[in-house]
Amino acid sequence: MLHEGLGSVDAWRDFPAEVAHATGLAVFVWSRFGYGRSDPVTPPRSLDYMQDEGAIVGDVLAAAGVREAVLLGHSDGASIAIVAAGSAQRVPIRGLALLAPHVFCEDRSVDGIEKARDAFLHGDLRARLAKYHADVDGAFWGWNGAWLDPGFRAWSLESFLPAIDVPVLVAQGDIDPYGTLAQVDAIERGVRGPFRRCVIEGGGHAPHRDDPARTLAAIDALVRESVARARV
Repeated sequence: MLHEGLGSVDAWRDFPAEVAHATGLAVFVWSRFGYGRSDPVTPPRSLDYMQDEGAIVGDVLAAAGVREAVLLGHSDGASIAIVAAGSAQRVPIRGLALLAPHVFCEDRSVDGIEKARDAFLHGDLRARLAKYHADVDGAFWGWNGAWLDPGFRAWSLESFLPAIDVPVLVAQGDIDPYGTLAQVDAIERGVRGPFRRCVIEGGGHAPHRDDPARTLAAIDALVRESVARARV
């Protein structure tokens, strides 16, 4: 499982256990560089940080003893999963469950991240995040600064999509403040494997919290298809 841009192992809360129960598979969760209790990262992050992290997913899995995997990612973590599945890895990737992924930068993304900056500076967001991160300022500004850099407007992961021939699920809220359904459409057009979409009506940026039952059912169906295809 690959967490979002402000997430960590603890920030997933009970969701990893729910995924394990729903799918019957072991679940491996880790906090990426700069998040949770992992080694800190001094901002600014590279504008290609998601590509950089996607390139080493297989190394992390191999170090943990994982021999094959279905990747489940949320937001930035979903984008990192796309990079991992669309590039060479030490561990075979059998499927992708993507919650609110990004493959390009939209105006809505920038607007939402500007509002997050205001909430961090003037609201209670910093206090809420502090319980999940040893270095809350590094975690926040590394993410926020990259997305709000003018150069990030040209960021895109669409070139990774044609290499993805495994089953893909995209779950997205239809009023997500960080992205539109254009992200879902672009992924469906770009990948070569079987594609499923799960649009949560009235849902925001966290399908697994906005409609956990439907999201878990969609993940379970994706996992079953991925495992069945891997055994053929």
